[in-house]
Amino acid sequence: MAAGYLDILRTRHAARLLTGTLVGRLPNGTAHIAIVLFTRAEGGSYTLAGALAAAYGLATAVGQPLLGRAVDLYGQPRVQLPAAVLSALGMAAFALLGLDRLLPAYAAVMVAGVFTPPLEGGLRALWPTVLGREDRVHRAYAMDAVAQEVMFTLGPLLVTVLVSLWSPAAALLVINAIGVLGALSVVLSEPSRTWRSAPREAHWLGALRSPGLLALLGAFFFVGLALGSITVAGVAYADDHGRESVYGWLMAALGLGALIGGAAYGARQWAGAPEKRLRVIVGLLALGYLPLTLTPGVPAMTALAALAGVFLAPAIACSFIVVDRHAPRGTVTEAFSWLVTTFGVGAAAGTAVAGPAVELGGTAWSFAVAGAGGVAALLVLLATGRVLAVPVRGPEVVAGSENDRNGAAEPGFSSGHKA
Repeated sequence: MAAGYLDILRTRHAARLLTGTLVGRLPNGTAHIAIVLFTRAEGGSYTLAGALAAAYGLATAVGQPLLGRAVDLYGQPRVQLPAAVLSALGMAAFALLGLDRLLPAYAAVMVAGVFTPPLEGGLRALWPTVLGREDRVHRAYAMDAVAQEVMFTLGPLLVTVLVSLWSPAAALLVINAIGVLGALSVVLSEPSRTWRSAPREAHWLGALRSPGLLALLGAFFFVGLALGSITVAGVAYADDHGRESVYGWLMAALGLGALIGGAAYGARQWAGAPEKRLRVIVGLLALGYLPLTLTPGVPAMTALAALAGVFLAPAIACSFIVVDRHAPRGTVTEAFSWLVTTFGVGAAAGTAVAGPAVELGGTAWSFAVAGAGGVAALLVLLATGRVLAVPVRGPEVVAGSENDRNGAAEPGFSSGHKA
């Protein structure tokens, strides 16, 4: 397992791109947590905290596919860095303005969300250029998912440490400044500067003209809903137990479980269609969320949170392969950005629903939202099985790579997409 990941990281540019992308995505990966903690510290209610986090998530959902399409059309540096700076300025305005006037507060978090740079989709567009072979690209997807869980494990802890050392406002400012540095590292790299998308068929729907991609996005909306609801439910659970640090530990346990699951998933080559495998993984993911409604003591709840996270990274890694199989030619960054968008919309819906759920029925109700989201995701995948069984591109070898400016794909690596 480790040897395969080390082989990828030793490849020129790979470690820099992965690290820069993770650091650049830190503001987005911790935004919901930071917004909830900041709002509560300012005296806002759970409902307001959920609404502000939802506004950020919805704004991200709008911005990601638009910025992703811009990257496909104009390249990465001209889009990613300006977007990162504008997003950081929006969150800085939110931290400095506070909640005295709600309209500017909502406007600030929405600016931060709309201009969140599509670094995640951009990295996956670069992997074929950097790594060459299909098996290495698929392993990179798994490594990418594992690395995300490192961020989601350490990110909440970093936020809570910054909050305890300084303040929630300082945490927002520091995290976003770090994010700009990460984006800068990516866009100054040679693969990012030289990457160009393949020619695309002119169509106003872009990547969304793929029925299989739509089916996948529908399922991952509910995965996002589950994760978004856990953000608010975890804060409520920590409040019930009188310790703010409990929240950081729950979120870290969730990320640690996903890290372990993702590392195990990436340790082997999987046979069979990834669409079928994804249904099994999401079913297990849903099963892991349901016990959270028991809300036992802190040690047991931390263990349940880790168990709930085990199948998250495998589901994400498998979804990357499915996106790649169903994305129309010339829409690679946009397609991956749509996956981020569905997470954003789903997470926004989850935070918006979980806040009132806490106030109406208590902490267990908000965790029940997560379980319902997991079950709904599985039902979508089951209902759309026939659509997902027909990828946009087949396994045949193609002449060139969508991500290779010279059109020289390595033998056996089919990296292009047919419209």
